[in-house]
Amino acid sequence: MEQKTQNPLGTAPVSKLMVKFAIPSIIAMLVGALYNIVDQFFIGQKVGTLGNAATNIAFPLSTSCIALALLFGIGGASCFNLALGRGEKEKAIHFVGNALVMLAVSGTFLCLITQLFLTPMLIAFGAPDDVLPYAQSYVRITAFGFPFLLLTTGGGHLMRADGSPRMTMFCNLSGAVINTILDAIFVLGFEWGMEGAALATIIGQIFSGVLVIRYMCHFKTAPLQKKHFKVQMQYTGQIMSIGMASFFNQLAIMLVQIVLNNSLKYYGALSVYGESIPLACAGIVMKVSQLSFSVVIGIAQGTQPIESFNYGAKNYKRVREAYKLACMAGGVLSLVTFAVFQLFPRQILGLFGDGTEEYFVFGEKYFRVFLFFTILNFLQPITSTFFTSIGKAIKGIFLSLTRQVLFLIPLVLILPRFMGIDGILYAGPISDAVAVLVAVGMVMVEFRGMRKLEREVAEN
Repeated sequence: MEQKTQNPLGTAPVSKLMVKFAIPSIIAMLVGALYNIVDQFFIGQKVGTLGNAATNIAFPLSTSCIALALLFGIGGASCFNLALGRGEKEKAIHFVGNALVMLAVSGTFLCLITQLFLTPMLIAFGAPDDVLPYAQSYVRITAFGFPFLLLTTGGGHLMRADGSPRMTMFCNLSGAVINTILDAIFVLGFEWGMEGAALATIIGQIFSGVLVIRYMCHFKTAPLQKKHFKVQMQYTGQIMSIGMASFFNQLAIMLVQIVLNNSLKYYGALSVYGESIPLACAGIVMKVSQLSFSVVIGIAQGTQPIESFNYGAKNYKRVREAYKLACMAGGVLSLVTFAVFQLFPRQILGLFGDGTEEYFVFGEKYFRVFLFFTILNFLQPITSTFFTSIGKAIKGIFLSLTRQVLFLIPLVLILPRFMGIDGILYAGPISDAVAVLVAVGMVMVEFRGMRKLEREVAEN
């Protein structure tokens, strides 16, 4: 019990802990989103609509990297904090070592698969003939950065769990700054186009990844030894079960991207917009909206050590307090984001280069219709992370699949049959609203269960 009372996760004010852990997490998530936004900005200025469409086609691969990083990063961090909350320090360190090995291995494997099957993958992602060469040039280079992207993103969660959220922020921020500077030099200065943007991206990712490796050599809780890096199913199994919700959430996003790209390509060809305009607009809208969504996910991830430790220590009131504070912060952000997307869609699109009037008309409609329920979107990722943090992996997995897989994909496939390309746009707000209702219902039931556990602890 001594460790539980002394650890600040169990004693410090929850609001202060939220600031300590959430702000660096938010910055880390924003930096990850900015990697794609920065490339899109410079490519849009120099290459144009086809370049913007190409980065959208390549985006599912970036999402797959994030999915694997969260599987082992959030899974390892949650298991680490849960074990510390139970007073099992030695076991906790094994979770960190196993998570790091799996991050490195999975990143290398994904790089090899991408290089071997690049063209068929991009065609499956919805690349039209005129966009395919641009996407090939970009992805062939960025794939080499996958192992470092996984180490940076996943390792950041482990550093945060070790009580170093600022170091997580620094690792991500430094890579993003390098990427931005080199994008300006390679794309605008040297006019290297897609290849220049890709080179800038992987150089930034390699730098960040090396910083993470350096930190892990001086892990604060306890030194990482050779035995901790021996992959064992008793550790990797728990890591994957806890991280599966976040993994499936990203995998669902990737699947939605692929289905959306192919649907936009097909129904765009049947409309006045053509194949490339919907793809280019969707890529910009998705990446811009990911900025606000990344902040929400950062808020949710900032609660993870607090929720995990206190649930393990049976401090259920602090678990609920962390969740409610995250929802309050996410709600305020989502309200502001909703207003910006509704009022200034054309101005946002204009930041990423020029286009025809049809380009701007479709992009404005995409912002206003598809993202109409941005105001409610904070509830689903915060609640999914909540269940993951307290060790309820199956509930977290189910909730992570609701909006993307269970609701959005069927609507994207069905509604355009009756409404044309507009059906794709209206699928967004409908799936958002239903997913929010499910999340609210599940968390209310969980809170009732926690209060019952609280009474049992008080009686004993």
